[in-house]
Amino acid sequence: MDFLSIILLAIGLAMDCFAVSIAQGMQGTKSRAMVVMAIMFGVFQGGMPLIAYYAGSLFAEFFTRWSPWIALILLSLIGGKMLIEAYKEKHENCSDCTDQTDAINPKGNSSVLTFWTMIVLAIATSIDALSIGVLFIPVPEVLWIAIAIIAMMSTMFAIVGFDLGKRLGKHLPFNANVLGGCILIAIGIKIFLEGMFE
Repeated sequence: MDFLSIILLAIGLAMDCFAVSIAQGMQGTKSRAMVVMAIMFGVFQGGMPLIAYYAGSLFAEFFTRWSPWIALILLSLIGGKMLIEAYKEKHENCSDCTDQTDAINPKGNSSVLTFWTMIVLAIATSIDALSIGVLFIPVPEVLWIAIAIIAMMSTMFAIVGFDLGKRLGKHLPFNANVLGGCILIAIGIKIFLEGMFE
């Protein structure tokens, strides 16, 4: 496997991290929490292929079969939670708002990203990377370089996605949780379909 192939592979794996980070950025998640989550994305994206490499093909085949379901369930749960929170937030603010726009998009609210939510998002976006580990069994000499590139690329894409989401979120005419929740569910469906029909 050449260097360009590793770069392209790392970019492909980082796309889900990028999309999830946009969704979190639009919610107004604090920057410190997003940096931590970006690092966790990098650790998990780099760690999953490493686990599969050392566990061997049998382990990889098992998770390749079930990882689409796991990603779909985890991302749908978090996305659904965001949609429920958006619905509750809208109705709670309606009693205090005189303008409907303020009720739909209340200002000054930052989303709190818990440690366990970060873990779940990191697992959900990286679990499909398990199957990548077997690609390095014939070329062990590039394993650690590839792991480092995958981890760094995922972290960088997550930080860029967060910044982009934060900028977009300021201009949305509706509650960002709605779009963020839909994005997470859509990513779960995408991972599921790719895993089931590849």
